[in-house]
Amino acid sequence: MPKKRSGGGLTTTQQAAKFLGVAALSGVVLAGIALPAAGALGLAAKGTVDGFDEIPANLKTPPLSQRTTILDNKGGQIATVYSRDRTVVPLKSISPYMQKAIIAIEDARFYEHGAVDLKGILRAMNRNVQSGGTAQGASTLTQQYVKNVFVEEAGDDPAKVAEATQQTLGRKVQELKYAIQVEEELGKNKILENYLNITFFGQQAYGVEAASQRYFSKSAKDLKVEEAALLAGIVQSPSRYDPVNDMQEATKRRNTVLQRMADVGDISQDEAAKAKATPIKLKVKRPQNGCITAVSGSGFFCDYVRQIVTGDPAFGKSAKDRAKLWSVGGLTIKTTLDPRSQAASNQAATSRVNKDDKIADAVVQVKPGTGQIMAMAQSRPYGLDQSKHQTVLNLSVDHKMGGSYAGFQVGSTFKPITAAAALEKGISPAQSFTSDHKISLPGESFRTCDNQPADNRPWEVSNELESEKGTFDMTSALGKSINTYFAKLEQKAGLCETLSMAKKIGYIRGNNKPLQPVASTTLGGQESTPLAMASAYAAFANRGKYCSPIAILSVTKPDGKQLAVPKSQCTQAMSEHTADTINQMLKGVVEDGTGQQAGLSDRDNAGKTGTTDERKNAWFVGYTPNLSTAVWVGSDGAQQHPMSNITIGGQYYEDVCGGCLPGPIWKTAMTGSLNASETPAFNPVDVPRAKPKEDKGRDKGRDRRKPGDDDKPGDGSPFPGISIPPDLIGGNNGNARGQDNGETQGP
Repeated sequence: MPKKRSGGGLTTTQQAAKFLGVAALSGVVLAGIALPAAGALGLAAKGTVDGFDEIPANLKTPPLSQRTTILDNKGGQIATVYSRDRTVVPLKSISPYMQKAIIAIEDARFYEHGAVDLKGILRAMNRNVQSGGTAQGASTLTQQYVKNVFVEEAGDDPAKVAEATQQTLGRKVQELKYAIQVEEELGKNKILENYLNITFFGQQAYGVEAASQRYFSKSAKDLKVEEAALLAGIVQSPSRYDPVNDMQEATKRRNTVLQRMADVGDISQDEAAKAKATPIKLKVKRPQNGCITAVSGSGFFCDYVRQIVTGDPAFGKSAKDRAKLWSVGGLTIKTTLDPRSQAASNQAATSRVNKDDKIADAVVQVKPGTGQIMAMAQSRPYGLDQSKHQTVLNLSVDHKMGGSYAGFQVGSTFKPITAAAALEKGISPAQSFTSDHKISLPGESFRTCDNQPADNRPWEVSNELESEKGTFDMTSALGKSINTYFAKLEQKAGLCETLSMAKKIGYIRGNNKPLQPVASTTLGGQESTPLAMASAYAAFANRGKYCSPIAILSVTKPDGKQLAVPKSQCTQAMSEHTADTINQMLKGVVEDGTGQQAGLSDRDNAGKTGTTDERKNAWFVGYTPNLSTAVWVGSDGAQQHPMSNITIGGQYYEDVCGGCLPGPIWKTAMTGSLNASETPAFNPVDVPRAKPKEDKGRDKGRDRRKPGDDDKPGDGSPFPGISIPPDLIGGNNGNARGQDNGETQGP
């Protein structure tokens, strides 16, 4: 058994023998290490080392992990994300002092020897024998660079890191082989540049530019001699010489580097003495990494961008390829996010719902005609610290993109989609139905797209209150959100046609499963997402043309090359006349209905309120010709809380309604987002009406008011000739009980 030192390592003699063993294994390679790289390469090319020319290309230009910068649509920074904080810079952008300092302390003969330094090896062996230890190593910058490439490629995989750093004869020979050819392929200056960009400088900083910013808050090109010496000294042991944690050790090491620079003639002894006497003045800039640092509450949007890059085939054929693209980073991603809209939406989302409430909200804005997501905000902050009520659950999107498992029932906000399907089939807005407050419809009268009955059981449908009975046309039924009317309208227009219209305008289920052929679809029973609802209503605003939502405008790689990005797909989902008619019918909701708390007085706007059974979800989805916004309020956890007799945002609500909580949130977001000088109008169109009929018993039980309700009966009705109850819009939207949706009781 060979003898070992007390520290567990090999004796000095054994170390020397081991190193000479490497030389023996390397054959003529080691014999040529003191020669110029070309000479050594020539020896190798004669077959001295098998496979010598099969050096991996990535050793020459490895894809270094860098920070990715995410920008808004005006070019402002939203966030930076990285697995390793690094900014690659050319040698000309690195201070000459830094270049000289790293060479002086790590490899003073860098420009004189080949890939490995024979004199350095012999000198190191001699000193180590004299000292009885391993006081000095002999790796050149080129060899260190090669090792760093393997470590970089290993990433965060412990097994691969261990393999890249193992001290075996085979590994040493491999490093020697690669180092020689790297010198031939790259040359000294490029190797130095690569080395300074790949090396770890402690404090999560990889590469000299990140290190300079971390410790001194300045660019590497502006480093002074004493600052450069400090950074060069850190490389040998980033933890031991960390100036943030141990200024005394860091100062000693810096002074050692300065003296070495004087010894090799890079600076004079007087310059070294002056620099040694200069106290270290750190200006530490803490790393800002990840979507948690995103501005104006845009962390959820930032994470949505990540989901796109790692999930869309546009960014790589396989999930592994896309994950590597994101991990390596160095990307500049310009997004659709509008800073003004995001700030307004974030203010709105946090204005009436507190982050520690058991109820949460989500606000999404989409620009009609483009599909561009302008804003995405929530009442809870983005992050993993539950003690601060943070969450990474994106309530605005579907499960596949980081949202909740199922999404949320949308209640009466689905009814305009049924109306659009009916209009497309040629059914007039004047179509009227007369019904009691509760009806039963045969399940087989609702047909799937395969012309099969949706159900063999009857479908029992009821309105919120017994007073909601009589004759209604499409306008008044939308205004009062009459469930029985829309059940009959879906029956007449066709379940298949209704589902087809929903698909055309991007209505998706939150769990990413196909829409189900169930009659209760018309009452909002199939869960969706705020993003899908904002995009669907944007189709109404855009005169019937639906554009799929997008979040990315451009992606630029570190070399300036632009990647192809997913484009919005726009299709005419309905005729312009159908959309214009829907717009006119929904204008009344924000002018005089329960949505009037959301109404904008300075421009054309339209929208629809919605609540679901037991008020577990409340919505307001509305739009102007140039902006569509969806607001959802409800429970974001496994337990769904009914929103009756509840305090939200410090305000007590006997019953939450679409107009009294989501509506004002919507108004705040829209007001802050829109430019007062831009007030486009909806295309005017005459909407046929049914012959007016008096609603009997209209006032029976209708005058209960809730905090946040702002319903006005009688005068000023947008539905001429038809009486309007105080809670004009919405089944469940105005007052408590009953079924606005009936969705949980499908046929």
